[in-house]
Amino acid sequence: MRPDTSQALQDLESRMTTIEKVMDPEELSSRERELEAQAADPSLWDDPDHAQQVTSELSSVQAKLRRLRELRSRLEDLPVMYELAEEEGEGTEPADEELAQVADAVDSLEVKTMLSGQYDEREALINIRSGAGGVDAADWAEMLMRMYTRWAESHGHKVDVYDISYAEEAGIKSTTFVIHGEYMYGHLSVEQGAHRLVRISPFDNQGRRQTSFAEVEVLPVVEQTDHIDVPDSEVRVDVYRSSGPGGQSVNTTDSAVRLTHIPTGLVVSCQNEKSQIQNKASAMRVLQAKLLERKRQEERAELDALGAGGNASWGNQMRSYVLHPYQMVKDLRTNYEVGDPQKVLDGDIDGFLDAGIRWRMAEQQAADEN
Repeated sequence: MRPDTSQALQDLESRMTTIEKVMDPEELSSRERELEAQAADPSLWDDPDHAQQVTSELSSVQAKLRRLRELRSRLEDLPVMYELAEEEGEGTEPADEELAQVADAVDSLEVKTMLSGQYDEREALINIRSGAGGVDAADWAEMLMRMYTRWAESHGHKVDVYDISYAEEAGIKSTTFVIHGEYMYGHLSVEQGAHRLVRISPFDNQGRRQTSFAEVEVLPVVEQTDHIDVPDSEVRVDVYRSSGPGGQSVNTTDSAVRLTHIPTGLVVSCQNEKSQIQNKASAMRVLQAKLLERKRQEERAELDALGAGGNASWGNQMRSYVLHPYQMVKDLRTNYEVGDPQKVLDGDIDGFLDAGIRWRMAEQQAADEN
């Protein structure tokens, strides 16, 4: 076995051992047995909400155990693959390919162990708002929406669009959508901030370079256990007709709903459903998510609110996407960069997510030490 291969295997073994210490397979197995016993109880479904929580957690625990065991097995098989290749005088290409795949899987699982925040396991509610840059900014907001939905689809995650406010000429003023799946908030929360685009404007007949901004806000989806009560007396409800691109009406009834939380001034809207009742329920979930985030900010006493909106301009930008005069996407916090913006805009953002999560963990550790 080549020295570099032997070293790579040792490094993977060390990292896998650390992952197992963090995830604790024995504790997971114990929890699995407890949940299986609860799931087998015929009276479980007397309380459907609790039953849903039990079955959901059981599925999650089983998936974690399965992933740990499969990865451990693949890692233990790698030295055997190399030994057989050497004994039979064959090339090591299949073993090298498996080594690369196992390394990627260890990287991914290692990042997931860093998602230990209170709400990291939740689904993600994403708001995108166009910022400075006029029509280019509206177009840029729509490009970002496409980027995140393409990323979600490539990983098998369902996306539900709650609301889109179209701009007059092109693009969107804002949008709200949910990406379903475990740990979506933990992964995507590092995307929060102002995203900057530099390109030759397709809307400028003189072909000048334009800088535009869009603000991305990421919130955890609210669950029943969060106890975010919103009395009817604190909410003003307005209904209107859903609109599409160019301001055209896409519905003949007033089914779209706008909620205004009177004490805070927060405003949310939803128009994706044909039913006013469904739109109101979806808008209420968005409002609850925003109120939950506000509550978290107050508890942490942070003035630079993470989820209370922001000014999408030079001041708080976190990533630059440059299409002209050169090609590059660079995260300004982690310094992670790639030279193919089109791949990123097509949803290939895993490298940025992993780098962001590692950066956040390092920042938290540094803060704890101080």
